[in-house]
Amino acid sequence: MLVQDFLQESADRHPQKTALVFGSQRLTYAAVEAMANRLANAFRSYGMQRGDRVVIYLNNSVETAVAIFATLKAGGVFVVVNHSTKKDKLAYILRHCAAWGLLIDARKQALAASLLVQTPAIRLCLLCGGPPKELPTGFAHFDDLQVAFSDERPLPITIDRDLACLIYTSGSTGDPKGVMSDHSNVIFAADSIISYLNNRPDDILIDVLPLSFDYGLYQLLMTFRFGGTLILEKGFVFPTAVLERMAAEHVTGFPGVPTVYAILLQMDLTPYDLSSLRYMTNTAAALPISHIQSLRQKFPNVTLYSMYGLTETKRTLYLPPAELDHRPGSVGVAIPGTEAWCVDENGRRLPPGETGELVVRGRHVMRGYWADAAATAQRFRPGPLAGETVCYTGDLFRTDSDGYFYFVGRKDDIIKCRGEKVAPKEVENVLYALPGVVETAVIGVPDPIWGQAIKAFVVCRTAPDRGSLTETQVLAHCRENLEEYMVPQSVTFCEALPKTSSGKIKKTGLA
Repeated sequence: MLVQDFLQESADRHPQKTALVFGSQRLTYAAVEAMANRLANAFRSYGMQRGDRVVIYLNNSVETAVAIFATLKAGGVFVVVNHSTKKDKLAYILRHCAAWGLLIDARKQALAASLLVQTPAIRLCLLCGGPPKELPTGFAHFDDLQVAFSDERPLPITIDRDLACLIYTSGSTGDPKGVMSDHSNVIFAADSIISYLNNRPDDILIDVLPLSFDYGLYQLLMTFRFGGTLILEKGFVFPTAVLERMAAEHVTGFPGVPTVYAILLQMDLTPYDLSSLRYMTNTAAALPISHIQSLRQKFPNVTLYSMYGLTETKRTLYLPPAELDHRPGSVGVAIPGTEAWCVDENGRRLPPGETGELVVRGRHVMRGYWADAAATAQRFRPGPLAGETVCYTGDLFRTDSDGYFYFVGRKDDIIKCRGEKVAPKEVENVLYALPGVVETAVIGVPDPIWGQAIKAFVVCRTAPDRGSLTETQVLAHCRENLEEYMVPQSVTFCEALPKTSSGKIKKTGLA
């Protein structure tokens, strides 16, 4: 089986069923399948080869969903990049994965032209949205290709060991790493999650998370796998509109992150008929126990799943709902068909109650990091059986006497803010670009809404520089150069930062 079979088999079983709802657009499985086939045939006509990478730099949209499956049908590897990613980071990803194709909003044509100069491997730049118009060499428009090419299903040229996607995630060095997921990884992870969520064809899921985020991406993949309906939103910026859509569409499944749930808990939900809602899920960062209790009170008839995962394994742990009242601080046990345990620094398996690094074993353990053998060897190591690979998560856990896992902390300093991973180094690099900044350190501090709030400490060169640099200016600079979720929530000016004996900034001395 291949990941594109999720769409193809559902289209064969019930072609006229609504597969995807986005704004005013309502597409059946047959319609999505036809659009994906046309685009896949276009990709092949432009010379796309097995394993070529296609970067999808778009907000949640029909075009994004179609391009994901079209890339797979053409034999390629899709790479969805958050639409708010800044130019330099996008250019890095394009060069790093040697992208063959780029899908981008038509309003960003000038940006696309400059990116093509920087990324010679790109053979096709596909503009989406806006009216089709005459385009320079190397460019095409999504709508034009939908007219020009056949909707005949292309013959597969890949097997389940071929890569399906690269998901770029922040690393402690500041440079994003591309997690390699092959078809069998994705299929196993999707099936395991579907099994414990008890998904069925009559489920209607709403996705307010970006498809560039693996949690958001898998809502699309899983829904098409079990033949349900996906309500795709651009985000959770207007919660009232989302709740109205949930009521109108009789949504049964709601995946969220702590930020989303914190907003929901502050709202009056009585105007909305959410009686169809069957389950809610949370991952990316742990829900505070108080939030779990409040959600149970607001949604007494809804099953709540608390979960833990990382991009390198997709999903790792889940708490069976029956255990929620008994172990509200736990993120559960290994997902079906997998195994997890804790080890000390010498690799020794730890007994209950002792804290150590979480190790994960199973078919959901991804292939490694694209073009980064050193990082791959550090994270993905030999397992108990000859020839297998397990994932060392870098996160610290402990278990109770029944084998349930409890998150303790992270071995590195990656911050999880609003469900997204933030590398402090990336924020610090932007802060260092400000005139007068001598030293800076970025940390995450506990926050009931964001999960972790980003806090920046800044040391200026002289007193006059300090007087001319304000928190407002620092934050404005960050907003210009960072994605929204990476912008610090607060800035503290210091005369000096604590140091280790070797002269390195000691972040444990900051708060």
